Amino acid sequence: MRARYVSDRAGAGAGDGRRSAESAQRAGGLVGAALCECLGIEERTAGGAGYALTFDDGPHREGTPAVLEALAGADVRATFFLVGEQVLRNPSLAAEIVAAGHDVGLHCHRHRNLLRLTPRQVREDIDRAQAVIEEVTGRSPALYRPPYGVANAAALALARGRGWRTLLWSHWGRDWEARATPASIAALLTAGAGEGSVLLLHDADDYSAPGSWRHTAAALPRVIETLAARGLEPVAP
Repeated sequence: MRARYVSDRAGAGAGDGRRSAESAQRAGGLVGAALCECLGIEERTAGGAGYALTFDDGPHREGTPAVLEALAGADVRATFFLVGEQVLRNPSLAAEIVAAGHDVGLHCHRHRNLLRLTPRQVREDIDRAQAVIEEVTGRSPALYRPPYGVANAAALALARGRGWRTLLWSHWGRDWEARATPASIAALLTAGAGEGSVLLLHDADDYSAPGSWRHTAAALPRVIETLAARGLEPVAP
């Protein structure tokens, strides 16, 4: 289900974007649960209970307000993995995420596949993102998620050294795809979701199909209602 791939070779022969991450998955690059634990990669809530809603790639001038409105209507808190270059473009929205009571994590500064970056480039990207997020939101990230869920040794070492949890996800809605609909997103995201699930969505379309955030925001009420019917409570990851 997840596109997660770990390599100790920056610039390995994987291409850019979600397609390359999924290619790595199909090629057998999936990291098993035991190895994930050994590397310090998590995909479940810290307490193993409830479910955590997470959003990548923002903030976005249209998508983030729409998602925040849907979350406020359901009185649900989420975690937003922010992109530094998007924080610079939309600083007031990054601050609004925190003001609304949501958590923020670090995604990247520029949304690139880490397998194509040198260790120095990885450090520079993470350093810049951290500085921007802290300056704009007043929060120091404690969670890290690499772009596309694709990590390398340099990124994992940096995260460990700074005391961050590297958190991927257990379920996704594939909401970045042009063919996604609110119904398909909700169905895929909640299929098999239970205690401890970490759910991946996106509040931006800068690295996804144009306007994809509209379907994400529209799917949220159905997602939250479905999980509530299972007796699941939203929690911080």
